[in-house]
Amino acid sequence: YAATKAASDHVARAWHETYGVPVIVTNCSNNYGPYQFPEKLIPLAILSALRGAELPVYGDGRNVRDWLFVEDHVDALLAALHGGVPGSTYLIGGGAERRNIEVVQAICRILDEETPSPDGTYARLIRFVPDRPGHDFRYAVDASRTMEELSWAPRHSFEEGLRATVRWYLANGEWCSRVQSGNYRGERLGLAHD
Repeated sequence: YAATKAASDHVARAWHETYGVPVIVTNCSNNYGPYQFPEKLIPLAILSALRGAELPVYGDGRNVRDWLFVEDHVDALLAALHGGVPGSTYLIGGGAERRNIEVVQAICRILDEETPSPDGTYARLIRFVPDRPGHDFRYAVDASRTMEELSWAPRHSFEEGLRATVRWYLANGEWCSRVQSGNYRGERLGLAHD
C-alpha cells in the first residue's frame, strides 16, 4: 500500500520533470471527520461504542498517529493549489499526535457526555487485542514548511474536531446504517438525497 502511494508520487513528479505538467504533490497525516467510512479507527470506535460492542485497541494502544481534521486538510489542499510551487511536495499534518488508546478514551469521554449509556462509561468496552504484524509505531509528518510557505495552519484543535466528529455521527445514524448495511456497491457517498 505504501509502495503504491510512493510510486504514484514518483510518476507525478516524472510527468512534471519530463513534460512540464504543473504537478503539486501532498502527503498528509491521518484524516478524520464527517462521512469517514466506518472501517477507520475514529468512526469505528464511535459506532461500535454506540452499539455496546467491544472497542478493540491493537497491542498496548501506544501506537501514535498525527490527526488532521478533514476541513483543515481541504484548506491545505486549496492553499497548495493556489500558492504551491509546481514540482513541490507539501506535507500536511494536524500537529495533533495522540496514542491510539488516548483517541479511543477521548471518544468514550465525549460519548459519555453526549449520550450517556445506562450500562456505565463507554471506556468499559475497551479491549486490547494482539497487534497487527508490521504495524507502524508512529505516523506523523512535519508540516512546518507547508505552514510557512503556504501560510496555512489547522483551524481545529484535535479536541474540537473530535467532538464535532462524534456529534456528526450521532446526528447521522441513517447514513451510518446505510454504509454499514452491506449494501454499499461503490456508489458515491455523502450526497444529499431527496
